[in-house]
Amino acid sequence: MFKEERDESIFEWGMLGDVKLGRPHLGEHVPVDVYRLMQFTLRDEMIRILGVEQTNQIFFAAGKKAGVEFVRNVVGKQADMNVFIEKLQMFLKKLQIGILRVEKADLEHGLLTLTVAEDLDCSGLPVTGEEICVYDEGFIAGLLLEQTGKDFNVKEIDCWCSGDRVCRFAIEPNGIEVKG
Repeated sequence: MFKEERDESIFEWGMLGDVKLGRPHLGEHVPVDVYRLMQFTLRDEMIRILGVEQTNQIFFAAGKKAGVEFVRNVVGKQADMNVFIEKLQMFLKKLQIGILRVEKADLEHGLLTLTVAEDLDCSGLPVTGEEICVYDEGFIAGLLLEQTGKDFNVKEIDCWCSGDRVCRFAIEPNGIEVKG
């Protein structure tokens, strides 16, 4: 059995369980608002207890771990970055996570601008003037880490909550400050 107290992550894909076995009548899908209910109440309580900065660090780290596991278990590491992005686009849409588009790509220098439309986390939320998709920043960083073996800075520069209708992410290799 798992020990709750730990200094390092023990998460691996198998910990998600066998949903088909466990939910034979209700199935694998839940409405987006139910997912958001868990995410935003958890985030709200974490901000109240830990503060915004620490909460963002946790959400980013969790997203990064999820991105790594998503590549390992869903997308698969690809020999060609273009094939990787095509497969990623297909799986994100198929799993109803969002519609990924590459706006700019300089693969030689590791510079990307990606957008995600109909984002699971924030599309349709009220405009608050904030970029809130910190988990998604980590998720994208994890995807790229597992695919390339390199660490990337990922920064959301536009969000549904800041008044845009897509989430836009600027991506640069670690060590270069991402401009927002």
